[in-house]
Amino acid sequence: MRILLQIVAVFAPLSIVTIGGGQAIIADIQRQVVDVHGWMTHAQFVSDFAISRMAPGPGSLIATLIGWQIAGFWGALVATLALLAPTSVLMFAVAHTWTRYKGARWQLALERGLRPIAAGMILAAGWVLLRTLDGGWAAKVIALASTALLLNTRVNPLLLLLLGALILFGADSVIHIFNARAA
Repeated sequence: MRILLQIVAVFAPLSIVTIGGGQAIIADIQRQVVDVHGWMTHAQFVSDFAISRMAPGPGSLIATLIGWQIAGFWGALVATLALLAPTSVLMFAVAHTWTRYKGARWQLALERGLRPIAAGMILAAGWVLLRTLDGGWAAKVIALASTALLLNTRVNPLLLLLLGALILFGADSVIHIFNARAA
């Protein structure tokens, strides 16, 4: 029961500061889960992050994965609800107020002011993930090159994942992984 309360204490406050979307709190989740509580290693966190980004559904799936690894089914449920419930209640109240005062000067100023904050938080999350990336400089260069390609072209992200795996691990290792998963 104590671990479930600790999970709530980590994810509920972070839920309220998800300005710009769930990606804005990835750095804080990583700090809490890896550095503060020691519930998982940097490598485990990066793996959970990768799974949460590649799986269909919301990016908040990372909370579910972390909760599952920490405390099984109940940990997954508590982490998910702790991340989603406070924001849902807050957003309901904000949406009600937002429509009531649509076009007010304070509303327009708030929108303009929050944009750079959201962008900065997302960049901080990217920096934390890039810093803890396994694979040395090659993995970091591949990650940065992939980001540039995704921002400037319409290349399929799955193609970039395959190319990055081929570069890092070699064709034989990638083919072996696919064959092992197919069997």
